[in-house]
Amino acid sequence: MSSPDLPATGPAAGAIVPFASPAAASGAAHIEQPVAYDGILLAGFGGPEGQEDVIPFLRNVTRGRGIPDERLEEVAHHYRHFGGVSPINAQNRALKAALETELARRGIDLPVYWGNRNWAPYLEDAVQDAAAAGDVRLLAVATSAYSSFSSCRQYREDFARVLTGTGLGDTVTIDKVRQFFDHPGFVAVFREGVRDAIRGFLDEGVAADRIRVLFSTHSIPVDDARRSGPRDVDFGPGGAYAAQHEAVAAGVMAQAAEELPGAAAAGWELVYQSRSGPASQPWL
Repeated sequence: MSSPDLPATGPAAGAIVPFASPAAASGAAHIEQPVAYDGILLAGFGGPEGQEDVIPFLRNVTRGRGIPDERLEEVAHHYRHFGGVSPINAQNRALKAALETELARRGIDLPVYWGNRNWAPYLEDAVQDAAAAGDVRLLAVATSAYSSFSSCRQYREDFARVLTGTGLGDTVTIDKVRQFFDHPGFVAVFREGVRDAIRGFLDEGVAADRIRVLFSTHSIPVDDARRSGPRDVDFGPGGAYAAQHEAVAAGVMAQAAEELPGAAAAGWELVYQSRSGPASQPWL
């Protein structure tokens, strides 16, 4: 999802995607020109790692909305129940290590820099560290697989904000990989987990038509969902965000039906979690 309303300066001046490499600046769905990247930028949402982090983290998440700390504390108890620690940073450390291991296994000499939108390590620090090391052509992998503003375009805007704020817009380019919700490597773990769970129930003698699989994902405002994905495609009331999740779930269940006799009778649905915001604003 491109960001045409951001200032187009630096190497990609006048382009649809600001601060992208010349090969990616046009906003085309696929880059057909080889780019010699210097490093990989792992871009995450970020999360608190202690009780004292919770409110400052939530202030970052809700910056610009004028939400008082009293209201944030109502959300904070979800984090405080687990000692103020979100698992997301630990998961991203593991992901970074896995990327580094796989790159080394393939003989690809590329460093991996990790930065978050809302908590340390911040994207600003990651990009400045990369530039200081001379790694100025970065390939960004955001830890969000699906189409929506906060899971796709906002990361592109984060990159532009960081490059503008650090003064590196004339030096560093950042190309973001496409949404990877349908990549076989991403879907495989869901296929394996659901298949094994259904097999376990069947082995216990549970009738397949009594099995129901719930695919849970983060809710987003309905208006945001409707605007997700290419504007010239009608994805239905949930936009591309819901359509992509439903497509993955349907594929996972179809694979289970192929591998397990009788599993086709199992039911499934897409459900949502983590709704926030005012009660007057409809969410998925």
